[in-house]
Amino acid sequence: MSSTSTIFTPFSEEELIPKEEKLEVVKKGKTFSIGVPKETCLSEKRTCLIPDAVQILVDNGHKVIIESGAGEGSHFSDILYSEAGAEITNDPKVAFSQDLVLKINPPTEDEIEYLRPMTYLISALQINLRDKDYFIKLAGKKVNAIAFEFILDEYKQLSLVRLIGEIAGSVSILYASELLAMSNGLMLGGITGVRPTEVVILGAGIVGEFATKAAIGLGASVKVFDNSLSKLRRLHTLVDSRVPTSIIDPKELTKSLRRADVVIGALPRLNLPPIVTEDMVMKMKKGSVIIDITIDNGKVIETSELTSTEKPFIIKHDVIHCGLPNLTSKMPRTTTKAISNFFLSYLLGYDEEGGFENMLVHKSEIKQSLYMYKGRHTKLMICNKFDLPYHDINLLIF
Repeated sequence: MSSTSTIFTPFSEEELIPKEEKLEVVKKGKTFSIGVPKETCLSEKRTCLIPDAVQILVDNGHKVIIESGAGEGSHFSDILYSEAGAEITNDPKVAFSQDLVLKINPPTEDEIEYLRPMTYLISALQINLRDKDYFIKLAGKKVNAIAFEFILDEYKQLSLVRLIGEIAGSVSILYASELLAMSNGLMLGGITGVRPTEVVILGAGIVGEFATKAAIGLGASVKVFDNSLSKLRRLHTLVDSRVPTSIIDPKELTKSLRRADVVIGALPRLNLPPIVTEDMVMKMKKGSVIIDITIDNGKVIETSELTSTEKPFIIKHDVIHCGLPNLTSKMPRTTTKAISNFFLSYLLGYDEEGGFENMLVHKSEIKQSLYMYKGRHTKLMICNKFDLPYHDINLLIF
């Protein structure tokens, strides 16, 4: 064979010349405006951003519009926000018409009117306090809505729920202590030579864990009930096996409730019946205290009712019932700082990804946090509860 024979190739000589490698460049997102309206319902004192967080966002090129008085409940004045670089407005419509609206409570039906189409709304949802018309009206504005309750981190954990739950668990014991002293003069905890007070906690999740730690810290005798053995085992490990735990057995629960001075409900019961019946409450001690923390996600105690900051408790069968849906608002500054820290990292992540649309495509956990995308309902749980048309988020964004 001749040494000059050619090798067959479908490519031209020009096509075989090495070319530069093309790498994907993530397009940086445009700077966006953030609106923080003043909370108008449930006597809310918390807000989503502290002045320090505002300053960092402004330094990163974003525009922050704060409605006048939004931070007063958490002891952050308009002057502090203004000095941090925020624009202060007296008009709620201005705060609601930004690219991203950050709220603690969901917007009221009147406030929904102020939202612009295709913008982003991040707030709590408190599904038990909503109705079908609310979601229909919100869908009409063609917004993208994310609920605190659905925000996942990279480890698929409900990070903001956990953060607020940690505070709620601790606050529930501190407030129960106050109510117990008022009702029958007992100090929550134990003292030398005096029998410790009895605390029953329903739920071994994050809220239950921090309520347990707070009650143990005060010296109370604590018992925890939950239907998840893995959660009970986890709690047992966390508190060095110092707390008796039990599966929710009506006979065992009734026995513990009869002796209880304080009962903490920390178990979401969405579309499920309460665990503690009215008959069980009637057998409890006079002057004992019930705090139903997860009341906005379904009652744990049958006799619980939603209460307000102005009238935080009611008395039924000689037992004090507290059903505050925003219990952490009793410690507004601490809660605001915790929520602000979370949102600061969340919004700075937006910068790195190059905008919300990029975040939604690249991060499945952020995609799953949406319950509405461009006016379409994307959470099956909500659609089933309110008989709404369901759209799979993975078919809308891919």
